[in-house]
Amino acid sequence: MEAGKQVPGRVQGKVAIVTGGASGIGAETAKVLAAEGAAVVVCDVNDALGQVIVYEIKAAGGTAVYRNLDVASEAQWAALVAETEEAYGRLGILTNIAGISGRDPAQNIQTGLTAGGLLEDQTLEKWNQIMEVNATGTFLGTKAVIAPMRRAGGGSVINISSICGIVGSFANVAYHASKGAVRIFSKAAAIQHAPDRIRVNSIHPGFVDTPMTQPGHANPEVAKQRMDATPLGRFGTPNDIAMGCLYLASDEASWVTGSELVIDGGMTAN
Repeated sequence: MEAGKQVPGRVQGKVAIVTGGASGIGAETAKVLAAEGAAVVVCDVNDALGQVIVYEIKAAGGTAVYRNLDVASEAQWAALVAETEEAYGRLGILTNIAGISGRDPAQNIQTGLTAGGLLEDQTLEKWNQIMEVNATGTFLGTKAVIAPMRRAGGGSVINISSICGIVGSFANVAYHASKGAVRIFSKAAAIQHAPDRIRVNSIHPGFVDTPMTQPGHANPEVAKQRMDATPLGRFGTPNDIAMGCLYLASDEASWVTGSELVIDGGMTAN
């Protein structure tokens, strides 16, 4: 390579929408995609934190904008995708990362082994809320990007599921159900849209240190149980998952669709 020659990023020239982009895995994914050359639309409902992420991306030389998005609103999805395609002329990457655990947001330390209560204590209202954000939001986002990705000649949809979408545990049953739905939805969408060269894959994180998991990891009993179940002996970081998103978003994964990328420190190998 010639001295001083710039190496193009792994997603150079691509346009990406990142939901849940204000914190945790979403924020790190937005930063990684931008650092690797993508123009990133950071979406969340936490406007203050979302704007901070965009500021950090721009300060590092990347391209990003922030947009408020309720992932359960079909109208908001339609408006966001139309605006993005009009602004950039194309859309090639969607990462559906926004999600909730079902835990009481005021709970700083998880009091039991499960976030959000046991099955017999689960309310229909909470069940619907978790499914609406985690599963319906993924459906609506994927549906919204099909037409513009088809016009662009293809694209990559990356849906964040969980190891809870593969195996059962003591965790919130609604969370399990929502993440299982994301897993199978991704496979069906991948098959339907393979002729359009639209790849759809799911990522299944294990126990990652994020704002969503912090209350659980603040409980020593919960933290020990999770650490003991993780052969590599550490919790994951948002960057561990973001690098998986980068791979699936890049042309390096051009023959990967309908797959499950498990990033869990070996937990599900037990």
